Amino acid sequence: MRIGVAGVGRIGALHAQNLVAAVGAANVVVADADAGRAQAAAEDLGVACAGDVDAMLAAGVDGLVVATPTDTHAALMLRGVEAGIPVFCEKPVAPDIAGTRAVLNRIQAMGGVVQVGLQRRFDAGYVAAQAAVASGALGQVHTITGHTLDPTPPPAAYVTVSGGIFRDCLVHDLDILRWVSGQEVVEVYATGANLGDDYIRLAGDVDAVAVTLTMTDGSLAMLSASRYNLAGYDVRMEVRGHRDSVAVGLDQRTPVRSMEPMTYPHAPAYPGFLERFAGAYAAEMAAFVGLVRGGGTSRCTVADALAAFVLAEACEISRRERRPVSICEIESGGPTVPGQHGGRGLSVAEGVT
Repeated sequence: MRIGVAGVGRIGALHAQNLVAAVGAANVVVADADAGRAQAAAEDLGVACAGDVDAMLAAGVDGLVVATPTDTHAALMLRGVEAGIPVFCEKPVAPDIAGTRAVLNRIQAMGGVVQVGLQRRFDAGYVAAQAAVASGALGQVHTITGHTLDPTPPPAAYVTVSGGIFRDCLVHDLDILRWVSGQEVVEVYATGANLGDDYIRLAGDVDAVAVTLTMTDGSLAMLSASRYNLAGYDVRMEVRGHRDSVAVGLDQRTPVRSMEPMTYPHAPAYPGFLERFAGAYAAEMAAFVGLVRGGGTSRCTVADALAAFVLAEACEISRRERRPVSICEIESGGPTVPGQHGGRGLSVAEGVT
């Protein structure tokens, strides 16, 4: 077995490292548009270097990890599927909803196997919460809350092309909400604020958002995000049911202080997403290795990525137009928000996720 990693920026190098741990260095090959970076990564990890992606695919691999810039995702993913191999691709699949739908249609037509990099589905806490909901242990779930608080905002150059806070940040919360709850979202109402640096406002974006969502069974969800949380990286979820409630993301490194007589956190806060979700990143690569070895069903498909993208789009329309937005509006090809950011969500290979 030989698994190729296309793109060895920050996230691609992490995926390659996790693959080495899962299958051994002899079974991993890396490539990058920057030949020097590819060679340096190969030497650091003790794996083979194919130079560029074309050479790697021509030599043949049994699985392909795509961690290149966003505008190359769709083409590389389809090349892997056309070659008959499983593909792992960082989010987003394509820069917009129409492009994502087109990729999904082609992959389904070819019977391709694709796993999209929405890593929270592999985090132990979220896995346990999903199991608690599915088992009925919580009783009827009535409310789910979640948030993502970044320590500091991304640079101005990133904000102008990121696709906005809903598409590049809250999309993870939107995806994991669907997965943990086992429900779909039928309507959203979103609002936002600019309370920090002017460059975010000037890019047409906001630095803090809050969303109320209505689910298919009538239950409610409330999600929020902020670009500013100097105490550290903070991602959490609470699932509240008639019988019991559970929380995800509360551990010794959670950057929140209790006003009661207890000490929190007990250890240095997570500085970023790579540290907070280190275990999830390793688990998602292990799952992809399983797909390469024996086939099976992807835990996070292109259809799942499209669903989260649709929700993010609905949130942005709601924020801009100050009204509730039915998901049916977007799924039926209704209004979308053309790119004040070019509609482009960068992959973590290019910067921030």
